[in-house]
Amino acid sequence: MKKRLSYIFLATCLPTWMIAQDRITLSDAVNTALKNSLDIQIAKNALNIATINNYKGVAGALPTVNGSATNTQQVTSLSQELSNGTSTNRPNVAANNTNVNITGTMVLYNGNRIMTTRKRLDELQRLSQTQLNSVIQGILADVMLKYYAVVQQQNFSTTLEKSLEVSKQRLAIIESRRSVGMSNDADLIQAKLDVNAQTQSIQSQKLVIEQAKTDLLRAMTQQTESNIAIQDTILVDAKLDWDALKVSINSHPDIMAADQQITINQFLEKETKARMSPTLNLNAGVSYIRSQSAAGLTLLNQTYGPSVGLNLTVPIYTGSVNSRQLQIAGINTQTAKIQKETLIQNYQANATKAWQSYTNALKLLETEKQNYELASNLLKVVMNQFKLGQATIVDVKLAQQSFENSGYRLNNLSYSAKLAEINLKQLAYKLEL
Repeated sequence: MKKRLSYIFLATCLPTWMIAQDRITLSDAVNTALKNSLDIQIAKNALNIATINNYKGVAGALPTVNGSATNTQQVTSLSQELSNGTSTNRPNVAANNTNVNITGTMVLYNGNRIMTTRKRLDELQRLSQTQLNSVIQGILADVMLKYYAVVQQQNFSTTLEKSLEVSKQRLAIIESRRSVGMSNDADLIQAKLDVNAQTQSIQSQKLVIEQAKTDLLRAMTQQTESNIAIQDTILVDAKLDWDALKVSINSHPDIMAADQQITINQFLEKETKARMSPTLNLNAGVSYIRSQSAAGLTLLNQTYGPSVGLNLTVPIYTGSVNSRQLQIAGINTQTAKIQKETLIQNYQANATKAWQSYTNALKLLETEKQNYELASNLLKVVMNQFKLGQATIVDVKLAQQSFENSGYRLNNLSYSAKLAEINLKQLAYKLEL
């Protein structure tokens, strides 16, 4: 976890990529994304809230103190008759009542609900931390996939450019032959059409590359108009261990978060059950009461001083509200357990499919590397034969097509293997630079 969080610290030390910045590496892209990610900011805010809320006072473990003061001025008509025969009848009698209180309440016992709430708040803070780690892993995977997508398209563009160079050489040879009457117009026109077609293909491929760069810049939370350049290759980690990956899946933040949610729901069950227990409070305070009247039996009454006492509340009947809430809390706990099992099954299934793609791509990749080398050599041989007049323009085009197709397959297989590798490491919580 500390390793993942260190990415954020590392990223904050780096400058934001501006339009004038050109070449970037995978490390640059990841650190910039971690620094600027709005999702990380939201997750960090959630963690800050959970940290602030994880306090013993929020759980009710601290006393509450309240102060109140009232002052009432009255003008009344007084009419009194006492048992000794004295009577008083006066209009517009002024009276004043003052009441000042400071009271404190401390919960002594409430069925261990305070202790349970403290544990739940601790677990909520850990849950927020786990969710932040999950967000970081997701951003790492997203940036890596988009970065290598750019590399993939650039590599294929290189293959097209090599093929275009062959077409230009073929055109130059045909033009040279035609100048001495050894070539016809059809071959010349076809050669020019091929050059134009491949030039258009390269231009279209440049659009694909720029769009892939736009996706990468968006993942980095950068201006999509920024000008970036990438010079890299796709290197696949061919030493992944399936048994170790399967074990590590249970350490993924999403699964850990699901397990933490079960614990939180269990604490909520205990808190709900504690509401059925008696509550014992310690009450203490200081009061000042003063009542003054201009006429009547009592002209002045003033009291002040401290007070202390116990208050016991026993829930006898609440309309079965507490018992129903306890049933609901139990159902929520069972739901959280089902959600965890579903999540584990989904992650295991996704990991299995990713492993199948990974191993299959690695097998095909080795063969395709050989095919690409063979296609490259074939193109050279056919081109040399064409220079010597031992091969036709059709032979060259077929060799070029084989070279381009092999390059396309090689790039796709390399990216597919890298994609599967990244997915496997993300599912196993082992994705890092």
